[in-house]
Amino acid sequence: MFKGIARFILRLMGWKTQPAGVFPIQPKKYVMIVAPHTSGWDFIIGVLYRSALQLTHARYLGKMELFRPPFGFIFKWLGGTPVNRSSSQNMVDEVVKIFNQHDRFALALSPEGTRKRVERLRTGFYNIAKNAGVPIVMVGLDFKNKRVIFSKPFMPSDNQQHDFDHILKFFGPIKGKYPDNGLGHLLLP
Repeated sequence: MFKGIARFILRLMGWKTQPAGVFPIQPKKYVMIVAPHTSGWDFIIGVLYRSALQLTHARYLGKMELFRPPFGFIFKWLGGTPVNRSSSQNMVDEVVKIFNQHDRFALALSPEGTRKRVERLRTGFYNIAKNAGVPIVMVGLDFKNKRVIFSKPFMPSDNQQHDFDHILKFFGPIKGKYPDNGLGHLLLP
């Protein structure tokens, strides 16, 4: 039921997917990096697309405190997976364990780790994908044209700089809600 409501809300807001209405990704497990992350609206658009495209196996990480009563069930229903953020050094290992516990699992993360302008991408998503042995799928939130753009999955290589250049080439031209906080400034000249 929420699928139809989500599609209606997205249409009402003027959003469309490329390719139209189909999530083109076939792997059973992958890390989905969603960018540019410049606004709280990114979460809302992401949750709506999760429902509209029936990506019930796609999850996001949230601090454990969000999942406590009385409203914790809402975050779980919206695709949240609780994690203990008290020790960031074990976060990658904790998330890899979550991947290993599921036959079908996708994790949506922001490669920037914040809505503010960044001078480099974070590495957690990359290390999770490498250690879990899963591909990365890039998902661009193009607020300028009100569309979501999907990349083909790619496996992280042994050359992180090359992979990050590939990621920035994809995300650089995409305009987030607040374009100045996007990733275009990180593109190589």
